[in-house]
Amino acid sequence: MIRLRPRSLFGQTALILLAGLLVSHLVGAWIYASDRQQAVRAVGGWVAAQRIANLTSLLAETPAAERPRVVEALSDPVFRVFLTEEPPPEHAGEQEEAALLLADFLAQRLPEAVAESLRVAVSGPAAAPPPDHHHRAGRRMLFRGEGGWRGLRVALQLEEGQWLGFATALPARGPETPWSFFLAMAVMGAIVLAACFWAVRRVTAPLGALAAAAGRLGRDVGAAPLPERGTLEMRRAARAFNEMQERLRRLVENRTRLLAAISHDLRTPLTLLRLRAEGVESAEERERMLATIAEMDAMIGATLAYARDEAAAEPRRRSDLTALLGSLVDDLAEAGLPVALAPAEPLVLDCQPAALRRALVNLLDNAVKYGGRAEVSIRAAGGRAEILVEDAGPGLPEAELARVFQPFYRVEASRSRETGGIGLGLAIAAGIVEAHGGEIALENRPEGGLRARVTLPL
Repeated sequence: MIRLRPRSLFGQTALILLAGLLVSHLVGAWIYASDRQQAVRAVGGWVAAQRIANLTSLLAETPAAERPRVVEALSDPVFRVFLTEEPPPEHAGEQEEAALLLADFLAQRLPEAVAESLRVAVSGPAAAPPPDHHHRAGRRMLFRGEGGWRGLRVALQLEEGQWLGFATALPARGPETPWSFFLAMAVMGAIVLAACFWAVRRVTAPLGALAAAAGRLGRDVGAAPLPERGTLEMRRAARAFNEMQERLRRLVENRTRLLAAISHDLRTPLTLLRLRAEGVESAEERERMLATIAEMDAMIGATLAYARDEAAAEPRRRSDLTALLGSLVDDLAEAGLPVALAPAEPLVLDCQPAALRRALVNLLDNAVKYGGRAEVSIRAAGGRAEILVEDAGPGLPEAELARVFQPFYRVEASRSRETGGIGLGLAIAAGIVEAHGGEIALENRPEGGLRARVTLPL
């Protein structure tokens, strides 16, 4: 399923800003359009009512004999004016509120005797004014567009008994929002978004650096300290991180020095024991004592090597992992061990070659000792190098597949002291692989045997 929500802090913050900006623009556009509609309706009604009031005052002062000629001159297809001796039929207005507002507006501007006979009706929709009319170009420019129209009919009786009528069209709603408005909104939105993205990136970038430094710390406690820059909170976090890293480095160094001292102090009496064992007359007893002393010496050496974490001290360089693995397999095969490597393409990565070689030796040694043989293959998959080491042994219980990577842990049901080792080989291999940012796992093969899978980033 496609994941629509971004996973990074920058992506989520940018998405929230984008959503907020979009909602605010939509609400602003709606408010603008609503106010524009009301303004257009109000202006249209006010213009028509003011013109009716002015023309009524003009015709009321015009002699009755001259009124038909004046009415004919004032009337046009957009705004019709007419005189009649009989009262015009009343028109039931469909928009009573608008009619009452216009009637109240006209009544305040007409003589009291004329205002008493005032009849106003507003209905809709009405036909739009003809587009070829030229005498009202200004009005057509104001209300152009497909906004819709309402019909307005006004009638009132002059003092001489004649009825004066008016018929016109009012805008029912404002014209369509012009494209320039949306363009302006888009430009403003782009400017605000660009500023927000820059600010969010500036704030969140130190968090990415802090995460990268935390990842490096898991692989190399002696990595360079994190630069203390950015906001006050980020500087404090970087300072606290650097202090933590320094404390961890001192802790590791103190542990290494302690174990080195213990190793030195233990090897001195072991040397004395070895010398005394040489003087034992019984050959059988002497061999047993020397074997026990050698096993203790090997345990001390392996423990010290594990504690020192030699992989962290070696500089990294670009190496061909396929060639490294091929030379290792050749060396073991020449020593008479059943080890084979499947053909593979060169894979170059930044690594610690000696440390990585040691980890692979431990895996191959385990496969040969406990599985009878080792079949090795390497390939690139998804930007990572994948190494498989397979054997033909009895495999392991599912519950033990992860526990065997613990230091000094041994599965006694399938492995014994006679095969050698003290339970540090897989722990050392796992530490080296993880120091390279990779992963190591064991799994039982369906056809029998154990498979070690090592993945390293290319």
